[in-house]
Amino acid sequence: MNAVSRARACLILLFLSFMTPFILPGCDMSAPSPDNGELGELLGGEIEPGFARAITPRTFHFPEDHGAHPDFRNEWWYFTGNLEDTDSRRFGYQLVIFRTALTPEALPRRSAWATNQIYMAHFAISDLEAGHFRYFERFARGALGLAGATTDPLRVWLEDWQIQGTEDGGWHLRARADGHALDLRLSPRKPVVLQGAAGLSRKSERPGHASYYYSQTRLATRGTLTLPSGAFTVAGLSWLDREWSSSALAPDQAGWDWFALQLDDGYDLMFYRLRRKDGSMDPASSGTLVDPAGRARHLRQEEVRLEALGHWRSPRGGRYPLRWRIAVPSHDLALEITPLLEAQELDVAVRYWEGAIAVQGRHAGRPVSGRGYMELTGYGRPPRPGGR
Repeated sequence: MNAVSRARACLILLFLSFMTPFILPGCDMSAPSPDNGELGELLGGEIEPGFARAITPRTFHFPEDHGAHPDFRNEWWYFTGNLEDTDSRRFGYQLVIFRTALTPEALPRRSAWATNQIYMAHFAISDLEAGHFRYFERFARGALGLAGATTDPLRVWLEDWQIQGTEDGGWHLRARADGHALDLRLSPRKPVVLQGAAGLSRKSERPGHASYYYSQTRLATRGTLTLPSGAFTVAGLSWLDREWSSSALAPDQAGWDWFALQLDDGYDLMFYRLRRKDGSMDPASSGTLVDPAGRARHLRQEEVRLEALGHWRSPRGGRYPLRWRIAVPSHDLALEITPLLEAQELDVAVRYWEGAIAVQGRHAGRPVSGRGYMELTGYGRPPRPGGR
């Protein structure tokens, strides 16, 4: 059974346990199978009847839309960031909580364990100076306070991994596992950016294969990061991506390459390339360039040039393109992207690469540098004969 099947089986077992008087043990995903599935497979697929669909633009309301949208099948609160301590020791981090609805509506059950909402979370720290990357995964049902999301107060949690809203419109993140921990406060330096067409991010020409998607592209970050060797007072920049949908990817798509770049001239760039199974780029690929004042410009697929320059072969199988050249000619922007650590692959219920990156290049005729995060999905399997 591949890892996507195992993850879904875990969710089904949890669901079935709501209908019995017995409490099934938790699903242990700490030892993934050698034939891992992909993040896109778990979050994509055909649209099931009864779930809400992202079809037309909507009006966003904050802070309400920071909370959950349970009528959609999938949703995530996705934080990544680059941090330094007082001695300029560099770190990357990721904290993401996924919500999945097993059915369009909650079934009536008397049990306090009953829910149709399941939560999955990933927590990772890149110790870039030491060359160490550690990651952790948890699952819980949205019942009995084990996991959930509320708007007032604004809070998303899975056990003691927590994302909380703050009075200044920012966030307080906390997570701890096996001697690794973070306790960070994030404050926005730019307005919320609505991705795609006023927040409707199309992932395919097929109706409903889209998400509602917004970002906070520049979050000033301070707090404490803890490793088994000790605690570090850190500061830097974070990025939040928020999406909800009922089917993001179409059946003919293999995965995506996602880039979130924060440049030292104050600009931020997001671009995702959707890859078809035949190796071509889907026309729905797109991005956003955000200027220092927070003004955002949508970028169509044809406005961005993307070229892979170098690859890394995972010891678990699969080959990831980790070095890139990305250019936006209309804005005189040309950048090269380099991973700050090659081995930043998460081998959890689904396998994907997510890690801290460095950026160098030119913008408007001047040298520019920066940091960011990159996510690569669909590369975790060895090439098949006749395939990619």
